[in-house]
Amino acid sequence: MNFDRKQYSNERLIQIYKSILFPRMIEEKMLILLRQGKISKWFSGIGQEAIAVGATLAMQPDEWIFPLHRNLGVFTSRKMPLHKLFMQWQGNQEGYSNGRERSFHFGSKEHAICGMISHLGPQLALADGAALAYQLKNDNKAALAFTGEGGTSEGDFHEALNVAAVWDLPVIFIIENNGYGLSTPTNEQFRCANLVDRAKGYGMEGVQIDGNNILTVLDTLEGVRKYCIENQKPYLIECMTFRMRGHEEASGTKYVPPHLFEQWKEKDPVVNYEKYLLQMGVLTETEIAAIRETTKAHIEEELKLAYEAKPVVANTIDEMAAVYQSPSPLPNTIRAIDNASLNFHYNGTASEKRMIDAIQDGLHAAMKTYDNLVLMGQDIAEYGGAFKITEGFVNEFGKARVRNTPICESAIIGAALGLSLEGMKSMVEMQFADFVSVGFNQIVNNLAKIHYRWGQNADVVIRMPTGGGVGAGPFHSQSNEAWFTKVPGLKIVYPSTPMDAKGLLMAAFHDPNPVMFFEHKALYRSVSGQVPDEVYAIEIGKARQVRVGDEIAIITYGSGVHWAEDYAADHPEISIDILDLRSLAPLDYDAIRSSVQRIGRVLLLHEDTLLGGIGGEIAAWIGEHCFEYLDAPIMRCGSLDTPIPFNPILEENFLARARLATTIQQLMEY
Repeated sequence: MNFDRKQYSNERLIQIYKSILFPRMIEEKMLILLRQGKISKWFSGIGQEAIAVGATLAMQPDEWIFPLHRNLGVFTSRKMPLHKLFMQWQGNQEGYSNGRERSFHFGSKEHAICGMISHLGPQLALADGAALAYQLKNDNKAALAFTGEGGTSEGDFHEALNVAAVWDLPVIFIIENNGYGLSTPTNEQFRCANLVDRAKGYGMEGVQIDGNNILTVLDTLEGVRKYCIENQKPYLIECMTFRMRGHEEASGTKYVPPHLFEQWKEKDPVVNYEKYLLQMGVLTETEIAAIRETTKAHIEEELKLAYEAKPVVANTIDEMAAVYQSPSPLPNTIRAIDNASLNFHYNGTASEKRMIDAIQDGLHAAMKTYDNLVLMGQDIAEYGGAFKITEGFVNEFGKARVRNTPICESAIIGAALGLSLEGMKSMVEMQFADFVSVGFNQIVNNLAKIHYRWGQNADVVIRMPTGGGVGAGPFHSQSNEAWFTKVPGLKIVYPSTPMDAKGLLMAAFHDPNPVMFFEHKALYRSVSGQVPDEVYAIEIGKARQVRVGDEIAIITYGSGVHWAEDYAADHPEISIDILDLRSLAPLDYDAIRSSVQRIGRVLLLHEDTLLGGIGGEIAAWIGEHCFEYLDAPIMRCGSLDTPIPFNPILEENFLARARLATTIQQLMEY
């Protein structure tokens, strides 16, 4: 192994040695603790330390890094207190994730390290978002993301690199090619000769280096970082290395030919660098022994501190409170309006608007209110979006803030989360709500869980044009809100009126948590109403009393509100009470309870299919908490348990509206 010290002083070379030795000695201690049963799991990076350490030392302390399982050197090189890391690995509440996450599945904003999720590829897109934030704020910074050679097979790898290249983002992608994805060798993972060759296909530069040579890694990363910042371009680095332990300790290494261990043992990054320092006279054997002894003592002292941590105590209130970040008070420029009551009277100026116009107004007001808000979506710039909601926005706010995206929903949602790491807000428009399925992982595993896992907010609004009644068939008309209502950490909003649409959209942008904002396509141009001209917000999680009755309560949302109103208008002989939920997560249980108590007969109506729809969950809650108030069984009216058909006659038969009259009659006759 040939080392080139470049311009590095002796002091710098020694500091690098201490930095690469530290994670190695920690790992050796961790393997002992694992055998003693004091930790439950460990992903070893022994043999790969040069990559994590060298790359981290090349970055500035406030530049975001997106590490994976085997990157202990990232955490130690960022000077994270070792005793707190030990607490994290022990699952203690004094660790970085309050005992809620394992090993390296955590982050720290203070140290600009973003916690990974087990789905490896999605981390890369978050780096795109952080780099975009640097670019928009004119910061001379770059983001750094790690993946393994196995992770390059994931679609998220392609999406992240493609977005970084198309948007000219200052982001560095590192592939740690250690030869195996768990037990699967590279020849069963890909067919290209070198993974770095893929860089050309994305229109970016790339280089393959010896990942076991700490000075090569450090020098390369310093140069690449400078290139990315000066040229505002991404870069791909393939680091060739090997892991000397199993994928994780329980996996073993029987699948690896023994000769590979002998071959890579000769390339040990710590041992070889130590020999080099001895040969160069930078350190003596005595000095190395002293450094090792000091490091060992430090590890033992930090471990002792970790053992003094208090036992874990489960507190349900604390656990529930950790799911969402509490919103700050509304700014003075946004008026809070509570229009949940039938007695609501607006005392300002208002205009008659269609649903689509109200959403456009709300989006425009948010762009004016929050200068750190970025809109992203397919065809939303010059074209104005599939439904023309952002028409004209690019002329007013510019392409930096109104961004057309490649067709890669996962990467764009990930980039939105990356923007949030840097304190920015974002909106992602799904061209149709149906297309969100290809971004599902980012939503349910990254956005939804990140605050609970390590306290990082996800200030992201995902707009979802949804619903049937427009003859668009199975892939442009399905109601998929129930996919997300069971995911802790998401807020689900579904307005039925123009006034609610504008007010709830403003509340969604103000909220620091991820909000899925459903907009019914059939209501865009068919529903109108008075909309306040001022900028206002309606609290998320509060239902609206549409009308009061005393014979039957219809609890619904979205298109169901209008179906219920139409039925009530056609049947004045029945006194119908209608509650518009407006938010599906969180649900307004107080309003639901009030309806059940007052009426006693309840119909849950939604356009979503009957099986698995939110109506089943609400029915269960009513049965558990309001049973004594019921005068009849709870009834549900949902759409058929089939995909939504294209033909208008078949579609009308599919929709819950086709069975609403029959269901009401059954409930009234009980």
